[in-house]
Amino acid sequence: MLSLLKIKNIALIDEIAIEFARGLNLLTGETGSGKSIIVDSLGALTGERISSDLIKEGETTAQIEGLFNVLNSALVRETLAEGGIEVDNTEEVDIIVRRELAAGGRNRIFVNNQLATQVFLKKIGAFLVDIHGQGEQATLFNTATHLEMLDKFANLQNERENLAKKYRALAEIQREINNLRDDEAQKLQLLDILQFQVDDIKKVNPQTGEDESLDEEKRRLNNVEKLSTLSEEAYALLYENQEATVATLEKAARKVTELAEYESAFQDYFEGLQTAQAVLEDLAISVRDFRNRLEFSPERLEEIENRLAEISRLKRKYGGTLETVVQHLFESEERLKNIETFEERKEELQKKLVFARAEYLKIASEIHEKRTKAARKFEKEVETNLKTVALEKARFEVRIDAPDEKDLHNETNIKRLTAKGFDTVEFYFSANVGESVKPLAKVASGGEASRLMLILKTTAKSNEAEKSVVFDEIDAGIGGRVAEAVGLKLKELSSSQQVLCVTHQPQVASLADQHYLVEKETDGKKTKVGMRVLNENEKVEEIARMLTGKQITETARRHAKEMLSTAR
Repeated sequence: MLSLLKIKNIALIDEIAIEFARGLNLLTGETGSGKSIIVDSLGALTGERISSDLIKEGETTAQIEGLFNVLNSALVRETLAEGGIEVDNTEEVDIIVRRELAAGGRNRIFVNNQLATQVFLKKIGAFLVDIHGQGEQATLFNTATHLEMLDKFANLQNERENLAKKYRALAEIQREINNLRDDEAQKLQLLDILQFQVDDIKKVNPQTGEDESLDEEKRRLNNVEKLSTLSEEAYALLYENQEATVATLEKAARKVTELAEYESAFQDYFEGLQTAQAVLEDLAISVRDFRNRLEFSPERLEEIENRLAEISRLKRKYGGTLETVVQHLFESEERLKNIETFEERKEELQKKLVFARAEYLKIASEIHEKRTKAARKFEKEVETNLKTVALEKARFEVRIDAPDEKDLHNETNIKRLTAKGFDTVEFYFSANVGESVKPLAKVASGGEASRLMLILKTTAKSNEAEKSVVFDEIDAGIGGRVAEAVGLKLKELSSSQQVLCVTHQPQVASLADQHYLVEKETDGKKTKVGMRVLNENEKVEEIARMLTGKQITETARRHAKEMLSTAR
């Protein structure tokens, strides 16, 4: 759950720090008061993109920070470990996410005070908050969303991951077969090209890292005179001069030995001097040997330059680096081998394809059976839950379309097979008696769509009780008895997980366990957004405002008190 949210210098917010509670947390405020800033900030903490343009005018930096308490699990620990974050094996894990924005665009992400990427934050965000915004009705009509909802309800995550692996293996074999066919179609022309490229590279026979070692040797040969002088001077200072470092150290060591006879503490320094003397003697010998090896060879320099020119030519032709040249040689030899042994390779890949397809279809068929079984249960639960939001006569169906057995085993048809299986899932709905069920996009009105989305989301995510869920004006387009029914459904959901909801409905607001007011304040010169928890009297005033507008009447206050009393 979300325990604490801090926002600083975002849009019209100077700085706020709000603690959230378990249960139903309601955010209210006049239109344009800044409630969307709160929701967008939460989205940023789950990995959604956020622009530096949101930094408050006149400021150069901004920050959003959230403290989340998440149930510990192997998956949570594994995901955190991917980012180098270790946690204790306790029942709950504290996860602190911080987004830092800078006017120059250098935005940073921290998870538990460790620098992280947006990709990693998205993975972590999946355990933290599930946000359902006002624009989600469009996604509700997307059949791809229907498949994801059904699989979430059926708890098919592990099966889906296993299937995705099998699909990748199957697709890779199919890709190899397609490449082989392409190669066969251009076999003669390709044979000549590949053979030329292989011979071209093999004639030079480059070794990985060879260009770097040749460059180093070339620099030495071009600087023999300078290197000779440097090594001569270094050797003299270390060993040859009367005041050479090694000789001086030897004298110092003798004096320290005499001192050690009277003060034992100097014994340790003597051993250090001996070590230093040995190191310097080794260095002097290395410098001397290097000096003796130095010899300018015009022939060797020419040989190196010719070799580097050949290597540069290969790099220009085959990829820019010596590593890519060597890799190109390997790949070209493999393609040559495949073309030369086309029939054998084709037969081998066909056998692999049959085996991989069988493995894929085994898991995909099991998933299909589980989806079909889960669909019937999902239908019943959705219809039951729709009654709780004043859609008593609504009917809901899950239709699963799958290819027949013949198509599934057609080796040339892989398009219907995907990483998610071979099923197409679509939800059908009817709100009224006597009307046949139709695809969602064709039948659900605005108010019905809001309620249906609430029910589908809450029914599908029954196994995610530890994650906070945010609804941004889920009750838009409804009112009266329907709004009250939606509020009661949100209240029911909040008994098993933390719910944050932005609402304009007094019927919903009256059910809050914790009621927050988002409001704009102005001093005539600038405007800022604030957020605070309401006490009982303030709840009455806010709900009364939601009932009647700015001109609050005593009747509205009495009605607000009755609503709060009934909600308890």
